[in-house]
Amino acid sequence: MDISFTTLAVAAWLFFLGYWLWSARRLKPSTRAEPALPRFFKYWLPIILAILLMWPSTWLDGTPLGDRLLPDTYATALTGLLLIVAGVVFACWARYILGSNWSSEVQLKQDHELIERGPYRYVRHPIYTGILLALLGTVVLLGEWRALVGFVIMFVSFWRKLRLEEAWLSEHFGPAYGEYMTRVKALVPGIL
Repeated sequence: MDISFTTLAVAAWLFFLGYWLWSARRLKPSTRAEPALPRFFKYWLPIILAILLMWPSTWLDGTPLGDRLLPDTYATALTGLLLIVAGVVFACWARYILGSNWSSEVQLKQDHELIERGPYRYVRHPIYTGILLALLGTVVLLGEWRALVGFVIMFVSFWRKLRLEEAWLSEHFGPAYGEYMTRVKALVPGIL
């Protein structure tokens, strides 16, 4: 893998993190939130583990998790980088459209709105879609089994979080959310 691709990938992820922190400054107050301890074990711990597995490093070299899954070629690295950038852009677009309704945890907000415009026309959870696409790009770029394991951990964590969000949103918005769920897939347009 060419180091410049790794540098660009880290820069894309740092842009994502910076935008996330900057855009979290104006949010609506919450009216209902998931308790902190279960949230840590269900979401934050998997995120930490996935980051450790996917961060460019040599700590798993010589182990099965450090073995190559994909060839170390220019085309593979470029494909991974393009997926990362596309995922980051899609997630940031979704975050921008969601505006003050966003939260890092499962919450209902004061005057919570059902957003169906922008990327929410295509998938119900475009932030997760974008992050998962960027994580998939990281798997391709790194090309090692450890990255795939990190992706699976994140997918399972997001899927669990998504199911709880959907239950709360269905309860809050009633038939309007049920109709939205019927029309729009959760993560992948027309598929999932």
